[in-house]
Amino acid sequence: MNNKNLMALFGLKYNPFSPSVPTEYLWNPPGVEPFLGRVESLVSQGGFALVSGEPGMGKSKVLQLLAERLEQQADITVGVMQHPQSKLGDFYRELGDLYGVRLSPANRYGGFKSLRAQWRDHVKSTLMRPVLLIDEAQEMATDCLVELRILTSAHFDSECLLTTVLCGDSRLRDRFRSRDLLPLESRIRTRFVLDPYTQDELADFLHHGMAQAGATELMTPELKRALCEHAGGNPRTLTIMASELLDAAAERDLAVMDDELFFDVYAKSVRTPRKKSRRKR
Repeated sequence: MNNKNLMALFGLKYNPFSPSVPTEYLWNPPGVEPFLGRVESLVSQGGFALVSGEPGMGKSKVLQLLAERLEQQADITVGVMQHPQSKLGDFYRELGDLYGVRLSPANRYGGFKSLRAQWRDHVKSTLMRPVLLIDEAQEMATDCLVELRILTSAHFDSECLLTTVLCGDSRLRDRFRSRDLLPLESRIRTRFVLDPYTQDELADFLHHGMAQAGATELMTPELKRALCEHAGGNPRTLTIMASELLDAAAERDLAVMDDELFFDVYAKSVRTPRKKSRRKR
């Protein structure tokens, strides 16, 4: 069933279990507000920040919250990298597109100088560093990460021309232990690590989503508890299960989802093991 029909059937403003929840309705995970505040302060100085966590923990949503907050402030230019797995040439081309600098593929040093000049002019006129947000940063080539560190550093590493927020899973943290990336790892000035959530935190996440969508009574307390117990501390797992149950409830014309629906949808068929026949000797 499509989203419009679901919203009409259950009286929802939007599907609270969809990946495309509007930014203004996103749940703020515990500890995210201090991190967002630290990144806002970092914009006046430049440097690197890191968001990390296993898949499904909400790293991209943190970047979404951060982008929304920064874009509301005057004089802050925010660039979002769309293709982090690029080779070095395309990496420079994308940076040029993001910050309005025409770069020649045949003259990488010219691109290096042009980007730095653009960022310096921005800092002089606004006293704010441009911002670069990189989701799925674990996919970036090592030479691009090294280049980014050198590109943004000026005056014998006493000045940083860009504020960069890297977002990736544990593979990125593991890569930072390599000799090539240790200099970058040592320059990360603020970090936000998303660990598995407790059942109480997942319950708050679930309640927030339904309340913002206008349907706090969409689930029974028993179903909420069952979902939080089976999500393994992972919000994505929780929303996938809830979305499947919402579709099942729509198919069965149910006004409220309950634990009976949960067990009906997710119960595994129990097979009685067959007894092995004895071989005749």
